[in-house]
Amino acid sequence: MKIIRTLSLSTLAAALLFGGAAGANAAIYSPEGRPLIESFDVAGSGEFDELNGAAAEASFRHPGAVLALRDGSLLVADTGNHRIRQMKGGNVSGYAGVEVTVLFDDAGLPAGALQDGVRELSFFWSPAGLAADASGNVYVADKGNHAIRKIAANGAVSTIAGNGVLGYKDGAGAEAAFDSPSDVAVARDGTVYVADTLNHAIRKIDAAGNVTTLNALSKRAVEAFEGVVEEAGDFKDGPIAEALFNEPTGLALDAEGNLYVSDTGNQRIRYIDFAAGTVTTVAGGGRYAKDALYVEGFYVDGAAADARFYSPKGLAVDAEGGLYIADSLNHSIRYLKDGKVVTVVGNVDGEYGIANGIDQRAMVDYPSDVAIGADGSLYVSDTYNNKIRRVEFYELPNGWAANGEIRVLFNNNAVSFDAKPELRSNRTMVPVRAIAEAMGYEVAFEGNDIVLSGASGTIRLTIGAHEVRQTADGVTTTTEIDAAPYVADGRTYVPVRFFAEQVGVDVDWHGASTTVILRE
Repeated sequence: MKIIRTLSLSTLAAALLFGGAAGANAAIYSPEGRPLIESFDVAGSGEFDELNGAAAEASFRHPGAVLALRDGSLLVADTGNHRIRQMKGGNVSGYAGVEVTVLFDDAGLPAGALQDGVRELSFFWSPAGLAADASGNVYVADKGNHAIRKIAANGAVSTIAGNGVLGYKDGAGAEAAFDSPSDVAVARDGTVYVADTLNHAIRKIDAAGNVTTLNALSKRAVEAFEGVVEEAGDFKDGPIAEALFNEPTGLALDAEGNLYVSDTGNQRIRYIDFAAGTVTTVAGGGRYAKDALYVEGFYVDGAAADARFYSPKGLAVDAEGGLYIADSLNHSIRYLKDGKVVTVVGNVDGEYGIANGIDQRAMVDYPSDVAIGADGSLYVSDTYNNKIRRVEFYELPNGWAANGEIRVLFNNNAVSFDAKPELRSNRTMVPVRAIAEAMGYEVAFEGNDIVLSGASGTIRLTIGAHEVRQTADGVTTTTEIDAAPYVADGRTYVPVRFFAEQVGVDVDWHGASTTVILRE
C-alpha cells in the first residue's frame, strides 16, 4: 500500500506556527508514525548454501538472527549451517563454528553438534538468537542443543547453561535444562535472559550461572489431533510469577532495563517491568479457538490494543524507545511506538516476496530478527530469502528547517519553483513545469491540455478537469485525480497527489519543516 498525504489548512497552520528545524541525522516519520525508509541487500546471494567472501556473493541457509557489534560489523546466526558468521568490510567470514562441514543429516544437509573450545573448532546446532555484553562477549541461544553458549571476547566458546538434552530444570550451569531456546538478552549487570520457547518460559541466568524461571509454567493441554493431546502454552498478564506465555521467541531490553517479549503463540508483544513486578501486553491480542495450540494470527495496524500479528519473533529497541518487530508470518517489519503499530517493511496484505525499495514496496520472506546497527540502520534477517537486508531511514538535508513556506524535496533535492506552491481546497498545488522537469519530463501545452513526455510514455491533463490520460506502449488509460489543474499568475498548478498516482513517486509530509517529500 502506498501512503499518500495531502496537506490540510489546519495542519499547515499548526506547522507554520509551531514548526522548527528538523534535527540533523534524525529519522523522518509520516503523520501516522511510520518511519520513511529504503531497503537494500547487504549480504547473501539468495542461494540456500554456505559460501564466504564478498557479501553480495556469500550464501546462507535460513539465517535466523542478526547482532550488530560496536565495531560496525554484523554477526549472523546462520541457523541451517549451524554456524555464526560475520559481515565486516563488505565480506562475510566465519566467526564461530567449524568452517568445513563434517557432519550431515539424512537429507545431506549440514548437521549440528555440541562442542566447546576455541571458536574455530566449536560446534553449534541451529543457533538462533544472539546478544552481546559490554565486554564484547557474545551469547547464543543454541536452539538445537537446548543450551546457552558464550563466545568470549578472546574467542573461547563455552556452555554457560544447559547440557545438550532438552527438558526443564532450574539449577546451576549444566544442571539446568531448556527446550529449544530461541533468544537471549543481556542486561547491564550481566544477567542473561532466555526465551525458553517450548517450555513457554522466560528464564534468567545470573552472574554465577544459576538458572531460574521468572513466570508460571503452562498447564494447558489441547487435542491437537484426534486422540493426540499436546502440551500447549497459555496466556495471562499480571504479576511476573503468575504470568503465562506461549512459545516466546524474541527478547529486547529497553533503556530502563525492562524486557520486551515476542509472545509468538499468543500473537502479542509483552512487557516485563521488573520494578513493578508485572507482565503486561503492549500490543496484539486474540483468543484461543477450541483445541488450538496458538491464538490465530492476523494483520492489523493501528492502536496497539487493536493491532494484530502473525508469529512475531525478533525485536529491537531504537534510540527513541520505539520497538521494531520481525512479524515473520506476516512477512513484514512492524514498529510499535506511542501506542500505535505501523508497518515499516512489507505490504499490508502479508504477502511474502523479495524486493528492495522505499517503504512498503520492500518485501521480505519470513523475517526472523532485527537489529539496530552502529550506523543507525536497521538490519533484518530475511530468513527464507537467505539474505541480510539493511533498512536505511530517510533524513532531511542537513540544516533543513521550517521557513514559513511549503517546499518540495524530490529524492532529497530541493525543487526550485519560480512561483510558490499553494493550498487550494485542502490540496497542495505545485507549478507543473518545475516539478515535472525535476523528474525528467518534458512539458508542453496544447490548448487547455498539459502534456508530460517521458521515457515511459506521455501523460495528458486538462485545465479544470479531473481526468488524466496516460499512454504507454501504445495503450491509453484514463483515471481521475482529486483536484483539477488551474492557472494562476501565469503558472499552471497541479496537485502533488497527481505525481504519486500517475508519475510513480511516493508523497509524504513533514509537518515540522512544512515539506512535501517525494521519493522514487
